Amino acid sequence: MPKNEKIRKVIVIGSGPIVIGQSAEFDYSGSQACASLRQEGVKVVVVNSNPATIQTDNEIADIVYIEPLRADFVERIIAKEKPDGIIATMGGQTGLNLAMELHQKGVLEKYGVRLLGTGIESIELAEDRGKFKDLMKSIGEPIPESVAASSAKEAEEFAKSHPFPLILRPAFTLGGTGGGIARNREEFAKLLELGFTLSPTHQVLVEESVLGWGEFE
Repeated sequence: MPKNEKIRKVIVIGSGPIVIGQSAEFDYSGSQACASLRQEGVKVVVVNSNPATIQTDNEIADIVYIEPLRADFVERIIAKEKPDGIIATMGGQTGLNLAMELHQKGVLEKYGVRLLGTGIESIELAEDRGKFKDLMKSIGEPIPESVAASSAKEAEEFAKSHPFPLILRPAFTLGGTGGGIARNREEFAKLLELGFTLSPTHQVLVEESVLGWGEFE
């Protein structure tokens, strides 16, 4: 990929608080991204709410903001720093959701900031359970029967005609947060409520389970 000389300053979004066993990989990848960008002569601005990370260090980035990872705070930083691009994929689910919100609110377009790496359309295809299902069908990839439900009624109608266990996956929680296996009506109701609560788009994919299936080559 040839270097784009027009990109001289980039914001790298962090992943926020790190819990033992998760998110540390985003601090590592974010730090590596900062190092690579600076090596190419690009000025790096890191935005992260967690000061106890490797990337929130003046040796890693040119400018560091320790602020809440919210669209309103990041917009203020964009207005002040006037970056040419923004990298969200190093911030995991937090970064992806933040990029989507900045796009939907017109912030990126308003300030002429280019989303680098994975684009909005690709994020939507991966994160929107309904669109991902349609994409798999369009390329002939066999998938379990499912419904991308936006209401409890839609999900319950699917559950009536498909036996338990069922898999529930909230949209825009690619790491699997809030998803799970429902083996009965009680578990189904709890997971469905949790899924709708955690999904920013209030969408939950309910699909057949392949537990117990065998794979033969």
